[in-house]
Amino acid sequence: MQILVIGRGGREHAIIWSLKRSDKVKRIYCAPGNAGTAQLAENVDITELEFDRLVQFAQDNAIDLVVVGPDDPLAAGIVDAFEAKRIPVYGPRRNAAEIEGSKIFMKNLLRKYDIPTAKYETFTDYETALDYLRKQELPIVIKADGLAAGKGVTVCFSREEAEKALQETMVDKSFGSAGDKVVIEEFLEGQEMSILAFVDGETVRPMSPAQDHKPVFDGDKGPNTGGMGTYSPLPHIDQAIIDEAIENIVIPTAKAMVSEGRPFRGVLFAGLMITKDGPKTIEFNARFGDPETQVVLPRLQTDLLDIFLASINGRLNEIDIAWSDDAAVCVVLASEGYPGSYPKGLPIKGLDEAGDALVFHAGTAVKDGEIVTNGGRVLGIVGRGPDIKAAREQAYEAAERITFKGKHNRIDIAAKALV
Repeated sequence: MQILVIGRGGREHAIIWSLKRSDKVKRIYCAPGNAGTAQLAENVDITELEFDRLVQFAQDNAIDLVVVGPDDPLAAGIVDAFEAKRIPVYGPRRNAAEIEGSKIFMKNLLRKYDIPTAKYETFTDYETALDYLRKQELPIVIKADGLAAGKGVTVCFSREEAEKALQETMVDKSFGSAGDKVVIEEFLEGQEMSILAFVDGETVRPMSPAQDHKPVFDGDKGPNTGGMGTYSPLPHIDQAIIDEAIENIVIPTAKAMVSEGRPFRGVLFAGLMITKDGPKTIEFNARFGDPETQVVLPRLQTDLLDIFLASINGRLNEIDIAWSDDAAVCVVLASEGYPGSYPKGLPIKGLDEAGDALVFHAGTAVKDGEIVTNGGRVLGIVGRGPDIKAAREQAYEAAERITFKGKHNRIDIAAKALV
């Protein structure tokens, strides 16, 4: 089969790496891709939101399957565009992708179907939101309604911080039009957990859970990022809690989307908090997570292409999905200054010295024949082993060998699993 993967990050590199393991795959294209995807696929110079050009490319090159990675094109209706031309595509349609595209839609859906989540209110007027905010207990969470590259959420521990975040979101438009509406939400305490699931309507096939590290600095300090590292499985979290999250949150949400006339087909990503009252929903994403994908797919033993095709053909319920007992740990190497402004074009050294670790490219490019930095999150270094400790050691040993000016990474990824 000939496959087109859309996206340019570490998630897409990991998806391509996994698809390449299938003997059914003849050729993979990636649009627009990065320096890492170019090693496994043929990069195509078309960006994620150029729907007409992407559709035309798929038609001209006899593409058998399109796989959409990022959130923006899904929210904008890229799956609908391919389906209109009868091109097989894996991912949710626009009306289903709204579960990520609008936090207000998502929160209202959970409220309507009594699915566990934090208490909240939504606002379109700044003064009304400010008046409500001043009456709430701290800490408090302020979320831009729309997509903001994983950075539209602010956890506020002081009144001053909360009012500043609200003004920056709604008035100063620090997240653009994504902040035209906001959710003001109670702060949930506990451990975070990510559960990704292959979903086809009411059929839900959960993946092995993972845990992300959003804040940029060790000890979960500093501003939120798109993710500084992750690991899977979660040996320190009881299986009963994982099962509870799947039964009370993931499956009911898939059924709710069917009831709303928005059947979800693709990867449904539940970002959860394990509170004293049980798992509660922080967010839903409508695609593979990044960097969760980088530790989940290396543990997948079933052919990923078979899963995609079964979903598209309405046969996901016929597929048995197997996972390795091994562990995987991903350490993100980020540019200096991320998630704020950061330099680009810096040479990366040591990429051929990672040993048995996997190196998934996120923000990289080729300049004058050399691989250079081209994003905030540059690389995801994935160690694998019989347990978290072994996988973590492999990841960090490889991460130390890879360098670029200003390289930053957390040194406590997966430490919670070792306590």
